[in-house]
Amino acid sequence: MPPPVQPALPVFVNLGPRSYLVQVGRDLLKTLGEEVNQKLPDRVKCAVVTDSNVGPLYAETVIKSLRAVGKEPHLITVPAGESSKSLSWSESVLGEMVRFGLDRKSFLVALGGGVIGDLGGFCASIYQRGIPYVQVPTTVLSQVDSSVGGKTGVNLPDAKNMVGCFHQPVHVIADLDTLNSLPKREWNEGFAEIIKHACIRDASMFTAIQDVAEGKGDIVGLIRRNIAIKAAIVEADEYETIGTRALLNFGHTLGHAIEAAAGYGKLLHGEAISLGLRAAAWLSTQIAELTAEDYEHIVALLKLFDLPVRLPDDFDTETLMRIARMDKKFENGKIRFVLLRKIGDAYVSKDVLEGHLKQALDELRK
Repeated sequence: MPPPVQPALPVFVNLGPRSYLVQVGRDLLKTLGEEVNQKLPDRVKCAVVTDSNVGPLYAETVIKSLRAVGKEPHLITVPAGESSKSLSWSESVLGEMVRFGLDRKSFLVALGGGVIGDLGGFCASIYQRGIPYVQVPTTVLSQVDSSVGGKTGVNLPDAKNMVGCFHQPVHVIADLDTLNSLPKREWNEGFAEIIKHACIRDASMFTAIQDVAEGKGDIVGLIRRNIAIKAAIVEADEYETIGTRALLNFGHTLGHAIEAAAGYGKLLHGEAISLGLRAAAWLSTQIAELTAEDYEHIVALLKLFDLPVRLPDDFDTETLMRIARMDKKFENGKIRFVLLRKIGDAYVSKDVLEGHLKQALDELRK
């Protein structure tokens, strides 16, 4: 019988005046109001932005907690799914904030998965030239990745995350009890980002991931471990100017293209990233020093979570390449592509050409 799991300590994201804590644990929504009030004692009115899936489950608890400390929350609900991460839904959220009377002394709470975190953070970043916001991620993917780091934004029809800005949250509350309501498919997709973190920074985490897949691991500890990796990379390169933060894009160049080509919502983000991870790992065996054994280990771990590793035949290579060229990782026609020397050792390469990406897509179809 495994030892009892100890409560996870908060992760500190050290960004000078923009520093914040990431609370990790269970039963945290009930004390959310107290946490927020410590960070934002002089702000009263707030928007709680959520979606049609998460709102009915957790919005009442969050609103009650905020009201208990004297806040005046206004609930704004958008449809669940990637289609809400758009300029049109941003306008709807901002309009609701105006109608409720939010001003520059207000704040926003983003309650939901990655779509809500990105949409809510983006709205907070541009409302009256910027108001504070709190991230309350409710999926594995958003807890280990998108809620930390301050990247906010929305999609254009053919380009993911093309409109956005950096706007750090003032606090992040990752309540793992919210993961209990996730469908199996959405639980699994989050492990694409966890496997990505292990690939780029922590080879020893593969064992912990496999333990969780087999139902015997410490999920609280694993999620905290991933948040700490993300925090360390963000601290080193907050605005992605020196290349360190670009390592987080491992698997994302082709992953984002596949996600967009499928039509947002048809493939979950983590499912598309799984395909991108396999492609990037395979290219690492061709261009970098990644061994075939390490490549197979990565693919096997993705399969443990029923994540896709084969690209369906109806994805056209030229369509995927056209979308990939619009990615922010293309600069002046050159690709900044993340490769692995070995598991745990990633780097940004300038040696990957479009022809290599086409070869990787061919390999994904096998």
